[in-house]
Amino acid sequence: MLTLQQLESHLWGAADILRGKIDSSDYKHYIFGLLFFKRICDVWEEEYEERLAQYNDKDIAADPDEHRFHIPEGAFWNDVHKHTTNIGEHLNAAFHAIEDANQRLQGIFQDVDFNNKERFPDATLELLLQHFEKHRLRNIDVEPDMLGNAYEYLIAQFADDAGKKGGEFYTPKMVVRLIVECLQPENNMSIYDPTCGSGGMLLESVHYMERNGLNPKSAHLYGQEINLNTWAICKMNLFLHGIDDAEVLKGDTLRNPRHLQGSKSIKRFDRVLANPPFSLKSWGLEVWDAGDPYSRDKYGCPPKSYGDLAFVQHMIASLKPDGKLGVVLPHGILFRGGAEGRIREGILKDDLIEAIIGLAPNLFYGTGIPACVIIINRDKPADRRGKVLFIHGAEEMVPGKNQNSLSDENVVRLVEAFKAYRDEDRFSRIVDLEEIEGNDWNLNIARYVDTTEPEEQIDVAEEYRKLKELTAKRIEAEAKMEAYLKELGYDRS
Repeated sequence: MLTLQQLESHLWGAADILRGKIDSSDYKHYIFGLLFFKRICDVWEEEYEERLAQYNDKDIAADPDEHRFHIPEGAFWNDVHKHTTNIGEHLNAAFHAIEDANQRLQGIFQDVDFNNKERFPDATLELLLQHFEKHRLRNIDVEPDMLGNAYEYLIAQFADDAGKKGGEFYTPKMVVRLIVECLQPENNMSIYDPTCGSGGMLLESVHYMERNGLNPKSAHLYGQEINLNTWAICKMNLFLHGIDDAEVLKGDTLRNPRHLQGSKSIKRFDRVLANPPFSLKSWGLEVWDAGDPYSRDKYGCPPKSYGDLAFVQHMIASLKPDGKLGVVLPHGILFRGGAEGRIREGILKDDLIEAIIGLAPNLFYGTGIPACVIIINRDKPADRRGKVLFIHGAEEMVPGKNQNSLSDENVVRLVEAFKAYRDEDRFSRIVDLEEIEGNDWNLNIARYVDTTEPEEQIDVAEEYRKLKELTAKRIEAEAKMEAYLKELGYDRS
């Protein structure tokens, strides 16, 4: 059985083979494509051998109904690796054959094109194939979750290596955990991420259920992703974690939402969570300006250059009557005026916001701007109605040289503060909507949580007593000094 460290090292070794040949932000498409290809081939062979031992019949053992997925004849890993020339062409052919044979995998090799000999000469591809053959990737060799964890490690590494471009599809794991721990998904719930990226939030929801003794198989996972390459990575990521029934669709969530009930009604879910792109400029104003065809603009149309509250309104429209959502947003949405101020006012008047959690600066790849997590609850508990909890979490972090991070302890501190829902000096405060209205619906955390150190109270009488005591001691010391000076013949009189 391979260890996680061995797997991570193995996958990073593949990146070393490509280093200098292609841009680092493109590594993921090719390495993930080969990893996925090797994994499904090895698992198919494992299943085949198990069925052969069970039925003693090669035809039954190879029957597509006996496997999670079908690999057509001639499209196996070994079929490709036996070639020494035109390897990229044979890889592409195998990928297309697998997609054609499996409806669920169509488009999964979206951007994995090895048939370019300038980028991928046969010698480089031979090195890559040899590298991937060092380890067998059957279930008996590596558990789905471990392989998925190694995969997530690489996603994080590529985000770090590729800078801003990587950050477009990767949210730091501890920020994701914070949101999921606040939302507390339960058995049989539907969980939806409208900007799902590589699938980290959906996966963390599954991990949360595993950690808390729930049944993750009962969760119904949904997502949408606009970037086709990232969509493919998400599908692979979920599949490598043993999840092949998630409904992750391609498309622009704001212009063309894919999860619908009927033709113009947004599908609703128990839990919705997302990290939309911060302050997206081209977000779909041209569609929403005349009135969103899916009626998601209940609180108004966001301004041209800030799509944040369009995503929030989509998420609210996607909630069941008793649903909850958690979303990462830039701090600006808490206090910007104009159209955003009017949208914020409407959401607050409907008493949907349960808590606002401020995050430390410089947590996210590609941007140093501070962010926050907003928790929205369509069915607040009675004791939380008409109130918003503000949590000053900006100091909860582990400082880093280039980027800060959240520790387990930081996440626990923030989650426990949300669950406790109480005032704590210089950290959290429950605020009535009347007070927020008095501040013109401004949600800037600093307006509500006083983070200044309290001034020390001075006991004037006690301090005067100490002064008199010190003065007396000074007079006594001066008298002694005068006496010593006289003895030594230094009479200053």
